Amino acid sequence: MVMSVNSIRFVVGIIGNVLSFFLFISPAPTFKRIVKNKSVEEFHPYPYLASTMNCLMWIFYGLPFVHPNSVLVVSINSVGLFLQIIYLLIFFIYTGKKYRLQIVAILCAELVGLAAVVAGTMLGLHTTARRTTVVGVLATFFGICMYAAPLSIMWKVIKTKSAEFLPKWLSIACFLNGICWSVYALLKLDPYILIGNGIGAALALLQLILLVVYRNPPPKEGKKPSTVELYDVV
Repeated sequence: MVMSVNSIRFVVGIIGNVLSFFLFISPAPTFKRIVKNKSVEEFHPYPYLASTMNCLMWIFYGLPFVHPNSVLVVSINSVGLFLQIIYLLIFFIYTGKKYRLQIVAILCAELVGLAAVVAGTMLGLHTTARRTTVVGVLATFFGICMYAAPLSIMWKVIKTKSAEFLPKWLSIACFLNGICWSVYALLKLDPYILIGNGIGAALALLQLILLVVYRNPPPKEGKKPSTVELYDVV
Protein backbone atom coordinates (compact mmCIF):
# COMPACT_ATOMS: atom_id res chain seq x y z
CA MET A 1 0.00 0.00 0.00
CA VAL A 2 1.41 3.36 -1.06
CA MET A 3 1.25 6.11 1.55
CA SER A 4 -0.20 9.45 0.54
CA VAL A 5 1.89 12.60 0.70
CA ASN A 6 -0.12 13.76 3.72
CA SER A 7 0.57 10.47 5.52
CA ILE A 8 4.29 10.66 4.75
CA ARG A 9 4.34 14.28 5.89
CA PHE A 10 2.63 13.32 9.15
CA VAL A 11 5.23 10.60 9.80
CA VAL A 12 8.06 13.04 9.03
CA GLY A 13 6.39 15.54 11.36
CA ILE A 14 6.36 12.96 14.16
CA ILE A 15 10.06 12.30 13.56
CA GLY A 16 10.57 16.07 13.56
CA ASN A 17 8.82 16.28 16.93
CA VAL A 18 11.17 13.65 18.35
CA LEU A 19 14.24 15.42 16.95
CA SER A 20 12.97 18.77 18.17
CA PHE A 21 12.53 17.31 21.63
CA PHE A 22 16.19 16.25 21.60
CA LEU A 23 17.02 19.76 20.37
CA PHE A 24 15.21 21.31 23.30
CA ILE A 25 16.59 18.82 25.84
CA SER A 26 20.17 18.94 24.46
CA PRO A 27 21.28 21.81 26.76
CA ALA A 28 20.62 19.59 29.82
CA PRO A 29 24.34 18.63 30.23
CA THR A 30 25.27 22.30 30.13
CA PHE A 31 22.80 23.14 32.89
CA LYS A 32 23.85 20.11 34.90
CA ARG A 33 27.35 21.56 34.78
CA ILE A 34 26.08 25.01 35.79
CA VAL A 35 24.20 23.61 38.80
CA LYS A 36 27.15 21.44 39.82
CA ASN A 37 29.63 24.34 39.63
CA LYS A 38 27.10 26.90 40.89
CA SER A 39 28.27 29.20 38.09
CA VAL A 40 27.34 29.89 34.46
CA GLU A 41 31.08 30.28 33.72
CA GLU A 42 31.38 31.57 30.12
CA PHE A 43 28.01 30.29 28.92
CA HIS A 44 25.56 32.84 27.50
CA PRO A 45 21.75 33.03 27.95
CA TYR A 46 21.15 34.26 24.39
CA PRO A 47 20.43 30.88 22.75
CA TYR A 48 17.70 30.19 25.30
CA LEU A 49 16.19 33.66 25.04
CA ALA A 50 16.12 33.31 21.25
CA SER A 51 14.59 29.84 21.53
CA THR A 52 11.89 31.16 23.88
CA MET A 53 10.73 33.75 21.34
CA ASN A 54 11.01 31.19 18.57
CA CYS A 55 8.69 28.79 20.43
CA LEU A 56 6.19 31.54 21.20
CA MET A 57 6.00 32.60 17.56
CA TRP A 58 5.63 29.06 16.19
CA ILE A 59 2.92 28.23 18.74
CA PHE A 60 0.99 31.26 17.53
CA TYR A 61 1.68 30.35 13.89
CA GLY A 62 0.29 26.83 14.39
CA LEU A 63 -3.00 27.86 15.97
CA PRO A 64 -6.13 27.02 13.87
CA PHE A 65 -7.08 30.67 13.31
CA VAL A 66 -3.62 31.47 11.91
CA HIS A 67 -2.39 28.36 10.08
CA PRO A 68 -4.86 25.42 10.29
CA ASN A 69 -3.79 21.77 10.53
CA SER A 70 -0.51 22.48 12.30
CA VAL A 71 -0.99 20.55 15.53
CA LEU A 72 2.51 19.03 15.32
CA VAL A 73 4.03 22.51 15.20
CA VAL A 74 2.10 23.62 18.28
CA SER A 75 2.74 20.47 20.31
CA ILE A 76 6.54 20.41 20.09
CA ASN A 77 6.97 24.15 20.53
CA SER A 78 4.81 24.04 23.67
CA VAL A 79 7.21 21.45 25.11
CA GLY A 80 10.15 23.57 23.97
CA LEU A 81 8.77 26.70 25.62
CA PHE A 82 8.38 24.87 28.94
CA LEU A 83 12.00 23.69 28.82
CA GLN A 84 13.37 27.12 27.86
CA ILE A 85 11.67 28.63 30.92
CA ILE A 86 13.37 26.03 33.13
CA TYR A 87 16.78 26.72 31.53
CA LEU A 88 16.44 30.47 31.93
CA LEU A 89 15.37 30.06 35.56
CA ILE A 90 18.51 28.02 36.29
CA PHE A 91 20.66 30.53 34.42
CA PHE A 92 19.05 33.39 36.34
CA ILE A 93 19.83 31.72 39.68
CA TYR A 94 23.52 31.10 38.97
CA THR A 95 24.49 34.18 36.95
CA GLY A 96 25.49 37.68 38.00
CA LYS A 97 23.57 40.94 38.02
CA LYS A 98 24.51 41.84 34.43
CA TYR A 99 22.92 38.78 32.84
CA ARG A 100 19.97 38.82 35.23
CA LEU A 101 19.04 42.31 34.07
CA GLN A 102 19.49 41.28 30.44
CA ILE A 103 17.31 38.19 30.86
CA VAL A 104 14.48 40.17 32.46
CA ALA A 105 14.73 42.99 29.90
CA ILE A 106 14.80 40.68 26.88
CA LEU A 107 11.95 38.50 28.16
CA CYS A 108 9.81 41.59 28.77
CA ALA A 109 10.61 42.85 25.27
CA GLU A 110 9.67 39.45 23.82
CA LEU A 111 6.32 39.39 25.61
CA VAL A 112 5.52 42.94 24.51
CA GLY A 113 6.52 42.07 20.95
CA LEU A 114 4.38 38.92 20.96
CA ALA A 115 1.38 40.85 22.32
CA ALA A 116 1.78 43.41 19.53
CA VAL A 117 1.97 40.67 16.88
CA VAL A 118 -1.11 38.90 18.26
CA ALA A 119 -3.13 42.10 18.46
CA GLY A 120 -2.09 43.30 15.02
CA THR A 121 -2.72 39.91 13.41
CA MET A 122 -6.11 39.27 14.96
CA LEU A 123 -7.45 42.80 14.56
CA GLY A 124 -5.89 43.77 11.23
CA LEU A 125 -5.85 40.52 9.23
CA HIS A 126 -9.09 38.68 8.64
CA THR A 127 -8.09 35.58 6.66
CA THR A 128 -5.86 32.65 7.64
CA ALA A 129 -3.87 33.13 4.42
CA ARG A 130 -2.84 36.67 5.34
CA ARG A 131 -2.22 35.73 8.96
CA THR A 132 -0.07 32.80 7.83
CA THR A 133 2.05 35.11 5.69
CA VAL A 134 2.70 37.74 8.36
CA VAL A 135 3.19 35.39 11.30
CA GLY A 136 5.13 32.96 9.12
CA VAL A 137 7.68 35.62 8.16
CA LEU A 138 8.12 36.64 11.80
CA ALA A 139 8.36 33.03 13.00
CA THR A 140 10.96 32.32 10.32
CA PHE A 141 13.03 35.30 11.46
CA PHE A 142 13.02 34.17 15.09
CA GLY A 143 13.69 30.58 14.04
CA ILE A 144 16.85 31.74 12.28
CA CYS A 145 17.80 33.73 15.39
CA MET A 146 17.42 30.59 17.50
CA TYR A 147 19.65 28.57 15.21
CA ALA A 148 22.23 31.35 14.99
CA ALA A 149 22.29 32.23 18.70
CA PRO A 150 25.12 29.81 19.63
CA LEU A 151 27.29 31.65 17.07
CA SER A 152 27.37 34.60 19.48
CA ILE A 153 30.50 32.99 20.96
CA MET A 154 32.02 32.03 17.58
CA TRP A 155 34.72 34.71 17.82
CA LYS A 156 35.64 33.49 21.30
CA VAL A 157 35.93 29.93 19.97
CA ILE A 158 38.27 31.02 17.16
CA LYS A 159 40.28 33.36 19.38
CA THR A 160 40.85 30.82 22.17
CA LYS A 161 41.03 27.84 19.78
CA SER A 162 38.61 26.09 22.12
CA ALA A 163 35.02 25.01 21.45
CA GLU A 164 34.45 24.21 25.13
CA PHE A 165 31.65 26.73 25.48
CA LEU A 166 30.01 26.04 22.12
CA PRO A 167 27.23 23.56 23.03
CA LYS A 168 27.94 20.34 21.13
CA TRP A 169 24.63 18.54 21.57
CA LEU A 170 22.65 21.68 20.82
CA SER A 171 24.54 22.06 17.53
CA ILE A 172 24.03 18.42 16.54
CA ALA A 173 20.34 18.54 17.41
CA CYS A 174 19.92 21.82 15.49
CA PHE A 175 21.42 20.27 12.37
CA LEU A 176 19.28 17.11 12.41
CA ASN A 177 16.17 19.07 13.36
CA GLY A 178 16.68 21.56 10.53
CA ILE A 179 17.05 18.79 7.95
CA CYS A 180 13.95 16.91 9.12
CA TRP A 181 11.65 19.94 9.20
CA SER A 182 12.94 21.06 5.81
CA VAL A 183 11.80 17.70 4.39
CA TYR A 184 8.46 18.13 6.18
CA ALA A 185 8.03 21.56 4.60
CA LEU A 186 8.92 20.30 1.11
CA LEU A 187 6.32 17.51 1.15
CA LYS A 188 3.53 20.09 1.23
CA LEU A 189 5.28 23.33 0.48
CA ASP A 190 5.44 25.57 3.51
CA PRO A 191 8.04 28.24 2.65
CA TYR A 192 8.21 29.59 6.20
CA ILE A 193 9.10 26.28 7.81
CA LEU A 194 11.43 25.49 4.88
CA ILE A 195 13.40 28.74 4.86
CA GLY A 196 13.87 28.92 8.62
CA ASN A 197 14.94 25.31 9.00
CA GLY A 198 17.03 25.24 5.82
CA ILE A 199 19.08 28.22 7.00
CA GLY A 200 19.10 26.71 10.50
CA ALA A 201 20.62 23.48 9.21
CA ALA A 202 23.36 25.45 7.40
CA LEU A 203 24.16 27.51 10.51
CA ALA A 204 24.24 24.38 12.66
CA LEU A 205 26.64 22.78 10.17
CA LEU A 206 28.96 25.77 10.62
CA GLN A 207 28.83 25.24 14.39
CA LEU A 208 29.68 21.55 13.94
CA ILE A 209 32.68 22.50 11.78
CA LEU A 210 33.94 24.75 14.59
CA LEU A 211 33.43 21.93 17.09
CA VAL A 212 35.53 19.58 14.96
CA VAL A 213 38.28 22.09 14.21
CA TYR A 214 38.63 23.25 17.83
CA ARG A 215 37.61 20.03 19.62
CA ASN A 216 40.94 19.77 21.50
CA PRO A 217 41.57 23.09 23.26
CA PRO A 218 45.08 24.02 24.43
CA PRO A 219 45.63 23.13 28.12
CA LYS A 220 45.21 25.97 30.59
CA GLU A 221 48.24 26.92 32.64
CA GLY A 222 48.08 25.53 36.14
CA LYS A 223 44.80 23.76 35.49
CA LYS A 224 43.94 20.27 34.43
CA PRO A 225 41.62 19.89 31.47
CA SER A 226 37.94 19.97 32.41
CA THR A 227 36.37 16.59 33.06
CA VAL A 228 33.19 17.84 31.39
CA GLU A 229 34.24 17.60 27.77
CA LEU A 230 31.41 19.35 26.00
CA TYR A 231 33.63 19.90 22.97
CA ASP A 232 34.40 16.24 22.17
CA VAL A 233 32.89 15.10 18.88
CA VAL A 234 32.35 11.39 18.37
